[in-house]
Amino acid sequence: MVYSNGSLLLQNVTWNDIGFYTLQTLTTDLKAEVVHVTLEIDTSISTCCNSLISAPVMINQVPQTPSIGKTIKFIVRNAPDLQAYSWYKSENRTEIFKIAEYKEPRIPPAGVLHKPEEKSSSICTCWHPSVTNSVTVEPVPLYVLDGENVLLLTTNLLDDIIALVWHKGVENLDHGIALYSLQYNVSVTGPAHSGRETIYRNGSLLIQNVTLNDKGFYTLRTINSSGFIVSTSHLYLLVLESIWRCEHRSTSAKLTVESIPQSVAEGASVTLLVHNLPPNLLVFFWYKGVLLFEDDEVARYIPVRKISVQGPAHSGREKVYSNGSLLLQNITWNDTGFYTLKTLTTDLKAEVVHVQLEVDTSFSTSCNPLSSARVMIKQVPRTPVIGETIMFIVQNAPDLQAYSWYKSGNRAEIFKIADYSKTTNSISWGPAQSTRERLFNDGSMLLQDITEKDAGFYTLQTLSRDLKIEVTHVQLHVYTPVTTPFVRVTHTVVTVHGSVVFTCFTPDTGISIRWIFNNQTLQLKERMTLSPTKCSLTIDTVSLNDAGEYQCETSNPVSTKTSHGIRLDVIGY
Repeated sequence: MVYSNGSLLLQNVTWNDIGFYTLQTLTTDLKAEVVHVTLEIDTSISTCCNSLISAPVMINQVPQTPSIGKTIKFIVRNAPDLQAYSWYKSENRTEIFKIAEYKEPRIPPAGVLHKPEEKSSSICTCWHPSVTNSVTVEPVPLYVLDGENVLLLTTNLLDDIIALVWHKGVENLDHGIALYSLQYNVSVTGPAHSGRETIYRNGSLLIQNVTLNDKGFYTLRTINSSGFIVSTSHLYLLVLESIWRCEHRSTSAKLTVESIPQSVAEGASVTLLVHNLPPNLLVFFWYKGVLLFEDDEVARYIPVRKISVQGPAHSGREKVYSNGSLLLQNITWNDTGFYTLKTLTTDLKAEVVHVQLEVDTSFSTSCNPLSSARVMIKQVPRTPVIGETIMFIVQNAPDLQAYSWYKSGNRAEIFKIADYSKTTNSISWGPAQSTRERLFNDGSMLLQDITEKDAGFYTLQTLSRDLKIEVTHVQLHVYTPVTTPFVRVTHTVVTVHGSVVFTCFTPDTGISIRWIFNNQTLQLKERMTLSPTKCSLTIDTVSLNDAGEYQCETSNPVSTKTSHGIRLDVIGY
């Protein structure tokens, strides 16, 4: 019976009524909601003579209210004659949601790795619990990179077993890797053996020089003296690509420039501060703009001779320092825009990096700053993520008559996105348009569903009513949320005065790394050393105070992820 408040009454319930029920609601504004509820039947008051025979399969979740990071177990009940099962991560049983499939294995003869002949079996009317599988297998290390070695460590072997078999996968006995006979102390390789696997008497399996093809499920079966399989254990081996490295980006930090302050008032000074200037520097150049034209050179510096040389674009207000930085004094609106630093090392390796100088109009001494202000482009949002929509908003262009957008710092025809004419109110698309752009009368441009390929410089050329042409650049950075890192440690238990190394692995580039100790930022001591990119933490002369949980946190302008914790135990002599 259904009630007006949405409730449902079920009378005279049976075992067939057990399971999930779903309520779907629809409001007048066409907003739909779906909610589920589980109906459970108490077997202790069942009127069935043998409730286990008539009862449907049920699942108990232990614990019922798990917290993040905990382990749960789905315990299956009322399945005494189970021959096969499949788990799905959905209420939908399509293949894409399948977690795993299992079929009851047949017993192989000792020393044989191929699939045995099937034999008949009787159907029991009584339910007997299966043998408890106490054997555990785990990969060491937990995360393995391609090219490394991994040990599938086996523990808690039963005493009465005479053989053990490793298979690739969870159900196909034809994919045997190796069998070890404890009775004869010999091993036999199977068809899935690649020559890189070694099976040991304690049941462990060593895989050397792992590849991405080694990723997947592995199964260990143990056999007793009666020829029965007494335990079956599975594990999933996760093999990470080589991009998951510490220091894989470079052992040296990336050359960067920042504007200090980020926004400067007219008449003030600003420093374009350089970080991580490369060693063995032959010369560096500063340019006004994004293109390296000779006429746009502000100055150059030659470290060996410790001299600077002024360029054609030098205004008399710039000063170059030996650390690569550039000081601009008595800032004007004409200084607004991009500046480019080019470095050249003694091995002729060149690097180019850009920085944008912003002038704050709120502090302008001009009576009408907008009349003298140059065309500017404001990007919204400032730190876009892949898949988002961005807007290049044009400012200080009130009498715009025509404009052109380019997907480059260069205004060559092949980079043109579109031309716009106010006179004809028409748009002419160019070869660089992607169909995801939308133009506006004020010169602004919308770009939808951005990708990594959209990153880079964009150029706007404007024509005003008095035929004044201005060229303005904007640099688009497209960000990807960081991947959750993981931490490895050389030893989880160390003695006082020993040493230990923690390593943070991530496939991401352009990130910051922070180390966390007992849920707080790690305070570095003299005994602690970080690698250049901070992905490796070394602790020498370990003390008792170093015991605790360590994590690494990776971040970029749009996201932050923290690894699972690894506990370090410190013992005295």
